[in-house]
Amino acid sequence: MGVHTYTLADITTPVAPKRMFHALQIDNHNFAKNLPQFLKSIEFVQGDSTTVGCIKQFNFPDGSPIKCLKNRVDEIDFDKYYVKYTTIEGGLGDTFECIVYENKFEASGTGCRFTIIAHYHTKGDAGVKEQDIAYTKEAIKENVKAVEEYLLANPQVYA
Repeated sequence: MGVHTYTLADITTPVAPKRMFHALQIDNHNFAKNLPQFLKSIEFVQGDSTTVGCIKQFNFPDGSPIKCLKNRVDEIDFDKYYVKYTTIEGGLGDTFECIVYENKFEASGTGCRFTIIAHYHTKGDAGVKEQDIAYTKEAIKENVKAVEEYLLANPQVYA
């Protein structure tokens, strides 16, 4: 098994870290309805968004390359707007044991800097396809842009 680490996002946005953290991490199960092009729904399998051990199932729209996946929260820090979670099911195929993500929302000027570091734990000597990384980076960028636009148009949300 190998571990391959990639920076999937390093995005600066004019939205405050607290608001982005809540929209993308804590309340994403409710916020998903605002982004039907990216997510059909998010369901709790275990726990809730505020606890370590929480498992959420992400259901994607028809036509998406992945039907669903399950993420488990491993660490969460509400003061530092940080969450570490692991994809434990779905989208892993024959290549990955799991994928561990570290998401940070840090103050930057009047907004925030959002970073995602991913650690792909591969099976055997499997590698990570560069086109998959490029696709994931673009999907994240589009998702974050949509969240940013929604939050800027609705300043009362997560204020």
